[in-house]
Amino acid sequence: MRQLVVATKNKKKLSEIKDILKGTNLKLLSLDAYKDLPQVVENGKTFQENSIKKAVTLARFTGQLCLGEDSGLCVDVLGGAPGIYSARFSGRDKSDIKNNLKLLKLLKDVPAVERKAHYVCAVALADKRGLIGVVEGNCSGLIAFEPGGSAGFGYDPLFYIPKYKKTFAQLGEKIKHKMSHRYHALKKAKRIIEKYIENHKSS
Repeated sequence: MRQLVVATKNKKKLSEIKDILKGTNLKLLSLDAYKDLPQVVENGKTFQENSIKKAVTLARFTGQLCLGEDSGLCVDVLGGAPGIYSARFSGRDKSDIKNNLKLLKLLKDVPAVERKAHYVCAVALADKRGLIGVVEGNCSGLIAFEPGGSAGFGYDPLFYIPKYKKTFAQLGEKIKHKMSHRYHALKKAKRIIEKYIENHKSS
């Protein structure tokens, strides 16, 4: 069974990726499987740039097929913020709760009709020879006025889907994993992985 190294130590994110990539006959490993990893500075200007840096750097180090992923929340009325800074939106002592509280504070007086937002996920694949491909997925919604639900992570308690009248954190994995930004990106990445495996059967 071929290995796929996922450039993350986030157990919830790894679990989500495993669920979406079911059926690819891959053994997924996180960065916890390796020691003395090279540091990847996420200083790209886009989600795609950051995902490529992760995938290429770690593929060179591990010699394995690697998946680099970068995702975040873009709020229209904030000019696309927090964007690529989503994970560290609240500063050095960042946390999901602090990030959510900062976002709610910034949107305190913004009416529902102006709280449009979308999640973005970029997924890059690389092996020891370099970049194989990069894809992107999106999911649109609104920012709720208060957190709701306990599933998911990041901004999921605030990311409201009008169709279901629930946040991502209230929807649960079964529905979220069939409509999220990560689902759309990984669905495209899955096709690249399958083609790669087919072309490297003997390697």
